[in-house]
Amino acid sequence: MKVFVFMLAAAIGFSQTPPASSQNPPQALPNPPQALPPPTNEQQDLQRAVNEAGSSSIDLTRVLEEFLKKYPNATQLKEIERALAKAAIDNKDDRRTILYGERVLASTPDDMLVLDRVARAELSQGGKENVEKAFAHARRFQEIVEKLPESGGLGAAKRVEERDRGIARALLYQARAKSAMGDFNEASKFAALSFAKYACEESAREWGGALDSAGYDEQAVMHFADAFTIPDLRAQDSDRALDRKRLGEIYRKKHDSEKGLGDVILEAYDRTAAMVEARQNRLNALDPNGNVTDPMGFTISALDGHKLKLGSLKGKVVILDFWATWCGPCRIQHPMYDQVQEKFKDKGDVVLLSIDVDEDHSVVAGFLEQQNWPKTQVYFEDGLQKLLQVTDIPTTIVFDKQGRLASRMNGFLPDRFVDQLSERIRSALTP
Repeated sequence: MKVFVFMLAAAIGFSQTPPASSQNPPQALPNPPQALPPPTNEQQDLQRAVNEAGSSSIDLTRVLEEFLKKYPNATQLKEIERALAKAAIDNKDDRRTILYGERVLASTPDDMLVLDRVARAELSQGGKENVEKAFAHARRFQEIVEKLPESGGLGAAKRVEERDRGIARALLYQARAKSAMGDFNEASKFAALSFAKYACEESAREWGGALDSAGYDEQAVMHFADAFTIPDLRAQDSDRALDRKRLGEIYRKKHDSEKGLGDVILEAYDRTAAMVEARQNRLNALDPNGNVTDPMGFTISALDGHKLKLGSLKGKVVILDFWATWCGPCRIQHPMYDQVQEKFKDKGDVVLLSIDVDEDHSVVAGFLEQQNWPKTQVYFEDGLQKLLQVTDIPTTIVFDKQGRLASRMNGFLPDRFVDQLSERIRSALTP
């Protein structure tokens, strides 16, 4: 919220920065700029309001609404309404989210965040008009997300997962809207599409509820069992308890007891676990490093596309040389790596890898040919730079035989580098 307050301040032409202290007066400029016109009463009142609110979204709502009572046709009305919509979203204030969110959408109908949150708030508030608007907003949100380009490269798995979850959420909202309208057959269709796009507890529960309301008891039991068993980190224990209760009630209505329900639950567990595993495998294929937090769990790519799992090098001392084609010191340091490698060439438990950090991978092969550097053992960083917080180029990192970070050298000292790195390798080799 604090960031948005500063954005509002910038939009209306003033800053929250307090005036300079009289003890430290600003230095006079040799050619002072032309003086700006004095602020209007409206600008002064708005500045006071924003300064009074500070970083509190609740206080910002209060002062801006008071300001709009005085200035209903304020010069910066759209920016103020957007700030109020953002504050309402932060405060989970459904009434204001709808009120100001609808105004924002009137001028920017493709604002994805506002479409999402307004649809959810309208469903929560209920009522025929709100539900119909929620369905339309959810449909528009789905259309926008589906038009987003296919993701590839670094971070692709996360982007694809967010895209799938966004589409599934839009379909879920549409299912809820149809249920609120009493059209349970259509609701079950939208819930099924949501579950197929991104299987989770919420969509399984919505699917089961729509089927139950439509009179399809057996199918409802199956999908409430899915909701009860599916691995979902966002699921709350209280939700699981309600899923279990509803599951038992529907099953007993059909069978007079819960005999055989355990088999249904086990089948649901196997089914949903397989679905989640398949989804994770698909994401891993896009970006094998997406959820990796251990450097030794990383997979890096060679120039020819070959993949190397750093974990396969455990049992050896691994040296990572982070460099770039644009880095002058890297060119000086490169032959020094050759000297170090020569010292340890007869040891089978020392591996030196050259890790390129260029954003444009296409320039690397030509650079290596131009410099007459070998292409073997050259890999792209594939996100490893961020994980290891490498901000200086060149940087040399040494891992011991257990895969633990043993040494880090930011930059290098040309007259000592060979000896320094050699010493650190020997230290890492020591049991």
